[in-house]
Amino acid sequence: MVRIDVMADRILRLGRREFLSGLGAAVLTPATAGIAIAQARPSLKLKARAGAVALRPGGPDTPMWSLQGPAPDPGLRFGRGEAPEIALLNELPIPMVLNWHGIDGVASAEPLAARAPLAAGGAESVVIPLRHAGTFMCDFRLLGDAQARPSRPRPLIVAESEAAAVDRDEVFLIEDWRLRADGTALAPGVDPGDTTPLYTVNGLTSLDITARPYQRIRFRFINGCQRNVIAVKIEGHDVRVMALDSQPAEPFLARGGALVLAPGGRVDAFVDITASPGAASSILLHDGKEARPIARLVVSNEPPVRAVPLPAAPPLPSNGLPAQLDLKNALRFDVTFGGPQADWVTPSNFASAAAPAFRARTGRTVVLALTNRAAIASVFHLHGHHFRLLDRLDDGWKPFWLDTLAIESGETQRIAFSAEYSGRWLIETMAADWAAPRLVRWYSVE
Repeated sequence: MVRIDVMADRILRLGRREFLSGLGAAVLTPATAGIAIAQARPSLKLKARAGAVALRPGGPDTPMWSLQGPAPDPGLRFGRGEAPEIALLNELPIPMVLNWHGIDGVASAEPLAARAPLAAGGAESVVIPLRHAGTFMCDFRLLGDAQARPSRPRPLIVAESEAAAVDRDEVFLIEDWRLRADGTALAPGVDPGDTTPLYTVNGLTSLDITARPYQRIRFRFINGCQRNVIAVKIEGHDVRVMALDSQPAEPFLARGGALVLAPGGRVDAFVDITASPGAASSILLHDGKEARPIARLVVSNEPPVRAVPLPAAPPLPSNGLPAQLDLKNALRFDVTFGGPQADWVTPSNFASAAAPAFRARTGRTVVLALTNRAAIASVFHLHGHHFRLLDRLDDGWKPFWLDTLAIESGETQRIAFSAEYSGRWLIETMAADWAAPRLVRWYSVE
């Protein structure tokens, strides 16, 4: 068992000693100057189907399940204010339901609480109003424990109305795998036994990201791991955090160039390339056991894109979340997980007839005291709304918004959010262990 803060400290001992403490972060595609809102509603057809990924050089591909778009796959990229219609066909032999990480206020798309699992061979469509710009994630892992194959998530990118001050926009999707000796991969929720852990970035076991001198890259780090809290460090570069869990933050430097991401967490960071031509910097991942290189940032011998580095970037445009929360008059609830409690159930046993974890009226501020009774760190994920992480005395909050939080064993963290969107919304929790089950409850805003 390794604490989140100890894990981060270990990775940073490989370079500078300070770090950004835990907030529990396909082919690379170039940035666009912005995506114009189409006159007609955009649409995208996705199929949940069997596929394969190359995890063993020289060996056969590993079977898995994924969401696949039309060929060539355009990816899930839209502009803020669009409301794409997502058509889904389930070609898997099991029921499945889409889970949108970071999409606030779309009650009609809420998995389990509003949308029943889609049966094998079934088809459906859903309209997703994209109120906020940022980096999001879509998967169908809610029902994925102990399945025949693991499934892969998909990044969802929603562009700001105004172009960000970057030269390139790179998705950095990190996934973890547990490989058997025969090359097949194990789904989570069961004992990994004698499997071997493996990590990929954008589906690749190794990756070189080539950049020109003085280029500014927007990295969209996504922790697509099944259970692992991870630390990611770019050696030799300043990493300026611009957004967390899809919401803009007041920009700040990640100390030591390192980020800690809970499963499903996302971090948008700007990196200015100031190293000499030909330099190669390792991008390291720490999973609580060891640090390992997962990619490289390589400076090309091409001419610099400009004579001098860009000045520090301004904050990303606000998504309109409230500047203040009324903590004095907030509704307050205790939410405990990680112990023997009947209130939490596996997604397959979810029933909306069960009592909600809490109820709130629209417009009220809600404060949740989250207590982890598990023997190891656990992850909490709030659907429908983003929250502030409160200071220890409840006299203020951290200057960013989150939807996912990792909490150490025995600790209590307090969060606050404005109950803006009516509907029934899930809350999820799971211990940071491959064999741990994913558990859910629901809450109501009326």
